[in-house]
Amino acid sequence: MIDDSRAMRRIVSQILEGLGYEVRDAGHGREGLDVLDEGWIPDLCTVDWNMPVMDGLQFVSAVRANPALRSVTIMMVTSESEHTQIVRALAAGAHEYVIKPFTADAIRDKLALLGLLPEEALL
Repeated sequence: MIDDSRAMRRIVSQILEGLGYEVRDAGHGREGLDVLDEGWIPDLCTVDWNMPVMDGLQFVSAVRANPALRSVTIMMVTSESEHTQIVRALAAGAHEYVIKPFTADAIRDKLALLGLLPEEALL
């Protein structure tokens, strides 16, 4: 979970942990890349667009440029709601896009579409 808002990191982390995910978080894209550089390859990265140091689009581009990280699924979770922004994120390599504010069901539904919903969460 990469977001400059501590509260948003907590909310998304609670949703993902409730679905069975192990969550690590970062306050901006550069911190997120640092976590990945430590060798942890997650199934999913959720990332905000508007952050200091490195924004979400730059993070997506950096992950997609790294062959070791190409298998990582990326879901933008952001307040950017303009169609052109959504298209830019998907073109850069994001797999899904969730607009803030959102519900836990919205996150769960996107994970189900991606085939990333843990089996025990399919009840």
